[in-house]
Amino acid sequence: MSTTYPNRSFDRMDETDDSLFYTEPRLLTHIDDEAIEVIGDIFQEILPPKVRILDLMSSWRSHLPIDLPKRSMIGLGLNATEMEDNPQLDSHVIHNLNTDPKLPFGNESFDATLLTVSVQYLTQPVEVFTEIARVMTDGAPLIITFSNRMFPTKAVRIWQACDDLQRMSLVKTYMQQTRAFQNIYSTDRSRWMGYYTDPIFLVVGRKSTVTLKPG
Repeated sequence: MSTTYPNRSFDRMDETDDSLFYTEPRLLTHIDDEAIEVIGDIFQEILPPKVRILDLMSSWRSHLPIDLPKRSMIGLGLNATEMEDNPQLDSHVIHNLNTDPKLPFGNESFDATLLTVSVQYLTQPVEVFTEIARVMTDGAPLIITFSNRMFPTKAVRIWQACDDLQRMSLVKTYMQQTRAFQNIYSTDRSRWMGYYTDPIFLVVGRKSTVTLKPG
């Protein structure tokens, strides 16, 4: 699948090095408690027990249910202090995906990848998603959740130009372009409580068990 994006789609208002923006740790959650609970429910539904998890663009919390047994979870992000404070990570790696989308892991190192409320900051999403497929085992899920919250100076232009439904379609397109994922689906998982809560949107794809040629 070939897709052409509008010119400068992945530009940002702030093009300074992301490592500078994330120098100071932000030990706070970026979505409300109801949204965090929804993400935990999603992980509970999709993740099998005792898997090796890659928490991509990780921070100080991963929102994985405490009672969900895992084999291991490695965080990849930009702030060591945040990830060192994350009780669910077994180890972490400092790595800037916008500078180098190649993941510092071997083939088939993980059984699942989480990308939580951060996909809007990727400037090379298709390249990153291609790498995610490389480091996962066949059939492993890539679980992407996002809300309408963001750092506007660091979110890419095309993301800010879309509404929530268009953003789900955009993320699905990223996956489809890699030709490395199957059973891709998206859904609005927002929890309506009778009062405002942060919305949560979900896109899931599984690493294809069939190798497809680029095109």
